[in-house]
Amino acid sequence: MGTRRWAGAGRGRVVVALAVVTAGVLLFHRLVPGSVGSLLESFLVWSGVVVVVLLGVALLRRSRGALVALVLPAGAWAYAFGGLVLPEGEPEAGAYGLVVVQHNVSDENPDPEGTARALVAAGPDLVALEELVPPALAGYEKALASAYPYRAVRGTVGLWSRHPLTGVRPVDIRPRGISGPWDRGLRAVARTPGGDVAVYVAHLPSVRVGAGGLASARRDESARRLGAALAAEEVGPVILLGDLNGTVEDRGLAPLTSRMEPAGRGLALSFPAAFPVARIDQVMARSATVGRIRTLPATGSDHLPVLARVTLR
Repeated sequence: MGTRRWAGAGRGRVVVALAVVTAGVLLFHRLVPGSVGSLLESFLVWSGVVVVVLLGVALLRRSRGALVALVLPAGAWAYAFGGLVLPEGEPEAGAYGLVVVQHNVSDENPDPEGTARALVAAGPDLVALEELVPPALAGYEKALASAYPYRAVRGTVGLWSRHPLTGVRPVDIRPRGISGPWDRGLRAVARTPGGDVAVYVAHLPSVRVGAGGLASARRDESARRLGAALAAEEVGPVILLGDLNGTVEDRGLAPLTSRMEPAGRGLALSFPAAFPVARIDQVMARSATVGRIRTLPATGSDHLPVLARVTLR
């Protein structure tokens, strides 16, 4: 029985073509216009799965040309996302850090107190929650009170802290066309042993995925308003915690990602909790470094909590 020989590009020409297309998408996704481009960017990290599948096909086909072509998308993916899967370096000696948790707890959460206890068990210094509704708020307050004596709640967003909070105020991120109560942003200053830190908690409007891409106009407008508030912040460092209804690659969040540094390590896919496909729950910072971000076990929410250490510079 003879040994199957490796072939040139001819046997794997389909894999070669798909490899080139995948690399093009990774490198030039900003050229895809409008909401289609925004949708593409939301799931761009999954192009790594495409590369792995194509690698398997190339090996089965024993095509040298296909393997060579796969260097293009593999390199492009590594350039865009490789840092997320690398080990985290040691924090700078003597640098002060805060452990933070961000969680959209869901307005339909059947167990607010159990959710709060799970977050307390992770030992964060700051806990940011969204979709707080009056019937459930008392449960969160009760379960968080002993570990977090300082809190600020505005509308449906809240911040619990081990450190005193001052300068608490709402942040108006309401997009045009929304009437009635809509308080989904707050700002506070946490007086930590490492110095004062401005902390923002925000819940941007949801988006809808359709055949034409993302219906994200309200989310994008709210992001611009939040970006303007962050630009005007005079206290530093600054930490942003929130359900931003977008990944950091999504161009709609550019008013935030152009001003704030997202997590440099960790994928932490947070939504939907049953089968996470994207991280829309974010931890970002200015004049501080966000370390590895990771998810915590599922609660009664349709989002997973995310946790990160923020080191002050």
